[in-house]
Amino acid sequence: MRNDDLHASKRYREGVPELPEVEALAAYLRERAVGHTVERLEVSSFSALKTFDPPATAVAGLTVTSAGRHGKFLDIGLGDDLHLVVHLARAGWLHYRDAFKSPAPLKPGSGPIAIRMRLDDGSGFDLTEAGTQKSLAAYLVRDPAEVPGVSRLGPDALAVSRDEFADRLKGRNGQVKGVLVDQEVLAGIGNAYSDEILHVAKLSPFALTGKLTDEQIDTLYAAMRAVETDAVARSVGQKAAELKGEKRAGMRVHARTGLPCPVCGDIVREVSFADKSLQYCATCQTGGKPLADRRLSKLIR
Repeated sequence: MRNDDLHASKRYREGVPELPEVEALAAYLRERAVGHTVERLEVSSFSALKTFDPPATAVAGLTVTSAGRHGKFLDIGLGDDLHLVVHLARAGWLHYRDAFKSPAPLKPGSGPIAIRMRLDDGSGFDLTEAGTQKSLAAYLVRDPAEVPGVSRLGPDALAVSRDEFADRLKGRNGQVKGVLVDQEVLAGIGNAYSDEILHVAKLSPFALTGKLTDEQIDTLYAAMRAVETDAVARSVGQKAAELKGEKRAGMRVHARTGLPCPVCGDIVREVSFADKSLQYCATCQTGGKPLADRRLSKLIR
């Protein structure tokens, strides 16, 4: 690992898995889990499972029929009409196991493990969450649209046309960074890849969507497509355990504060707020002018 990569990795703040990582997890489950029968679904953290009807016991004996996503939500199809829909939140992750160490059911509060799915061949996966702030959310539903976050999603970032992209962007006037990560506007883009998209598009995160020119919208749309498509291509095929490292390795400015911009060599700068931050290159994106933190309160809701 190069010294600058090591420096960046120390600064890296884990965020919500975004479109590329969730797409890769879905692809991994399609390869490993689809076609197998569920032995049982174990819930260790009762706050993680947000639904009670149908109960977790209803999935025993069902076949895993599909794995896909809705924006940043992972959707695992079970039998003919059930779905386990998962939002991994900021500290959640999926760990696939070729075999579990013990056949004994999970006990309530089993460390970071929130939910475990055991399959008929002895394999399966754990949904885990680190830290004390528990935000991982799983829903066992008959229709993914029953999940509040799914029902509010805008069109997928990789499915939206240029014209619809322009209409949705200008229909939600605000700073472009905040609009890009608004899941009701576009589904799948989060804090990390929005930094990357804006860097490629050479746009300030504070640029107002209502003032973007047609040329800037064209450039932004092309950047979104390029960044997300490239990230999906790099992520799909990776093991679940390797996806976070792959995400870090592909970043140009996000979480690279103090390191040189790979385009112009200027120092990557940061604006911090609440529990998040954004990174950008002043030379590439803001005409050389550093952004002020005081404006961030208006950026992301």
